[in-house]
Amino acid sequence: MLLLRYLLMALALCLMPASQIQAQTLQDILQTHADEVANPSRRSVGVFLDDLLANGNSQAVPFLEAWRNREIVQRDVDGLFFRQSEDLLFDLETGSEVGSADEISAIRPNGGVRRVIGEALVQFQLLDPDITKRIEAVDAIARAMEATQLEPLAASIDAEPDPALKTRKQRLNVMLIALYGAETDLRVAAIGSLSEDISIETRAVLNTILQTSLQFAQEVPEGANVAGILEPGQDLTVDEAYTYLVEAELADALVTAAQIKDSLIANISDGQVSGTPVGELNNEPTRISAYQALASEGLVPALVDTDSIADVVDTFVFFLQYEESDAAVTNAATEALNTIESQVAVSQAIDLGLDGLSLASIYFLAAIGLAITFGVMGVINMAHGEFIMLGAYTGYVVQIFVPNYTLSILIALPLAFAVTFGAGVTMERLVIRHLYHRPLETLLATFGISIALQQLAKNIFGTQARPLTSPAWLDGALVINDVISISYIRIAIFVLALIFLALIVFILKRTRLGLEVRAVTQNSGMAASMGINPDRINMLTFGLGSGIAGIAGVAIGLYAKVTSEMGSDYIVQSFMTVVVGGVGNVWGTLAGAGMIGGLQKVIEWMNPSNTLAAQTYMILFIILFIQFRPKGIVAPKGRAAAE
Repeated sequence: MLLLRYLLMALALCLMPASQIQAQTLQDILQTHADEVANPSRRSVGVFLDDLLANGNSQAVPFLEAWRNREIVQRDVDGLFFRQSEDLLFDLETGSEVGSADEISAIRPNGGVRRVIGEALVQFQLLDPDITKRIEAVDAIARAMEATQLEPLAASIDAEPDPALKTRKQRLNVMLIALYGAETDLRVAAIGSLSEDISIETRAVLNTILQTSLQFAQEVPEGANVAGILEPGQDLTVDEAYTYLVEAELADALVTAAQIKDSLIANISDGQVSGTPVGELNNEPTRISAYQALASEGLVPALVDTDSIADVVDTFVFFLQYEESDAAVTNAATEALNTIESQVAVSQAIDLGLDGLSLASIYFLAAIGLAITFGVMGVINMAHGEFIMLGAYTGYVVQIFVPNYTLSILIALPLAFAVTFGAGVTMERLVIRHLYHRPLETLLATFGISIALQQLAKNIFGTQARPLTSPAWLDGALVINDVISISYIRIAIFVLALIFLALIVFILKRTRLGLEVRAVTQNSGMAASMGINPDRINMLTFGLGSGIAGIAGVAIGLYAKVTSEMGSDYIVQSFMTVVVGGVGNVWGTLAGAGMIGGLQKVIEWMNPSNTLAAQTYMILFIILFIQFRPKGIVAPKGRAAAE
């Protein structure tokens, strides 16, 4: 056995004195097997490769790579072997240049020999001291699994020092046993152990075992491993079934109209075809009749009609046959694949839920400031998206001066709040407070301000997207398995959303400002009679909502592009989140964000090729939802409810 041969070689290497092991150089081995190297064949190259493996020469792997790549040449004057690069020769041991490539014979192993060399390379690399080489060998096995790799891989597992690579080798070994194991029981056991692994590699192995081919016969062969019977007319059309029979030369080929015409022309004699005058062959029935007369005389192939096709097809059984002949193996693979597909479905649902939760956290951050503003003041602020944009650009400017990305984000968050808080207060003092209880004028004014802010951003930063780079520790993704994964930046945004949820709830429930905001929200007249200044509360509330939008802009900028139009991408979703959740309620905004984020991901999953259609369907669904629950998921109270 190949495994026994490798073990004996390894034992010989251990028992052989070091001086004897190093006695033969690579050139010595090549000269011993000069004919096998210069004129390699699949039959003779194995002896040379065995000696090369037993010698343990450190240059064996580079030589095999060069040999496989047809870079090895033999010098005619002395028969020595070298590696050729352009017009120069290089020593195989030292890699040093030894002269020009004059009077040499090129060595060009054919495809079969190169495959054998590739297998030998994998065997060498599996035991290479360099872990990078061992990883490359395992990757090569994973890319193209073959039966010849089973024993070398198994022999290398116990000697593997790296725990992670050893685990991967063991996993690949199980896959190879499932594919090429010598005994049915071992293969079935290996397949059973794979039923808990939902990786793409495992599913590919099981699908390879379950590969089928379409077969047909008058009776199903005894002992055939049949995957299923195909019914002509249901599982495949009668014409398709007949075509298979024609290709297998089990039925007469169909005769086309062009072939009928050519046959009639070829058999014209004395102005007629088999007794039918040529002048009468101007319609299809007459041409078919004349052709059938020729067929009865044996001059042309018989014409096959629809009834004949059906009769011929009915005499055969069409079935899918497993390429794997062992039924026990295919039954185990089918059961394992069904189990894996169930687990994949569950994992896909979890992954979809995580995507929806991630998107909901983004929508919550974008909408919570608008919810506070809209709920307390009743102001439709179309410039809310531009406050998000201002926050993102604030983060970008901070990173210009603070190159440490972690520190810059920590500085940008409070600074973005301060910038957009100030912008919000300024906007409320100069514009909004003059337009209370005039929703149309407020909408138009804030829409104009949004356009002005976009143009201002274009004038300052240009029209190209600007980078807002996340820290290195937010790169990559948390991978649970081959189906479930979520990027660290999305996790960070989710955590930030939770922090702001807790902070806003604390402000509204545990601080004097929150008490006054709730009082103004429920009854501004009564709040004023109790000494609360509604005008001041409106100003602070608008500034608070704008400041939160700025922080949301920093978070969203880490995930999405930072441009002057980025606010437009979130303003519609923000309003939908507020309206669906319930105007002026933090928990309603959270519920609305969860509903819209989850709904959008579900619709995108159902129609992944058209995200625009997915957004359209989502809007239609929300319009329908509002018809049945106009006050949202969490109904508002006080002034917001009355309005």
